[in-house]
Amino acid sequence: MIFSENRHPLFGIMLRGPPVPRSSEATRTRILDAAYGLFRRRGYTRVSMDEIAAATAVTKRTLYYHFRSKDELLAAVLETQHRLALAAFRTFGDSLGGSPEAIVDTLFRDLAAWADKPRWAGSGFTRLVVELADLPGHPARVIARRHKAMLEAHLAELLARANVASPRETAREIWLLSEGAISLMLVHRDRSYAAAAALAAKKLLRLNAAKRSSGAARPAGQ
Repeated sequence: MIFSENRHPLFGIMLRGPPVPRSSEATRTRILDAAYGLFRRRGYTRVSMDEIAAATAVTKRTLYYHFRSKDELLAAVLETQHRLALAAFRTFGDSLGGSPEAIVDTLFRDLAAWADKPRWAGSGFTRLVVELADLPGHPARVIARRHKAMLEAHLAELLARANVASPRETAREIWLLSEGAISLMLVHRDRSYAAAAALAAKKLLRLNAAKRSSGAARPAGQ
């Protein structure tokens, strides 16, 4: 759930045990990996703690030793996926150069390639928020909101480096197009929505550039 596809919720009553020894970190990682796979494929509400324990080959007692509730486990999974996805996006951004149009082309080309992966299921973070729509204060939704905001902010940094006017506003508009493309590609199984979104984003860039040029050319006082 991102969860990032191929790498690019509710309240428990168990109490946390004593501090987890360092030697059990491998078990915690296995639990997170197994939970990620199950949540990614089937969603949060359709996966039980029993299934997560079985997939990890641990007892439920061990599972609750590491995570006192399914809620807490989901939050830990999302934090891990958030760090991975943000690092990947920053690496992607560091490799970008050239014009704003080149940034847009690369962004949506990679989006189409991501959507072409086997069993692609769209943005896991978005799917999660939809699944928890009636729980606005859920901690997993807080993580999802922070995740999306940080990716949008990083896109704004890339656009600012490319000398785009009003980079924060432009990043929000382009991000809106990307989220819409992801949703429609998931609905229709048609990757051409990424290309259509790229064209719309470049039209937006040209319009903003024209407004900027017009403002610069206008005589003072007019």
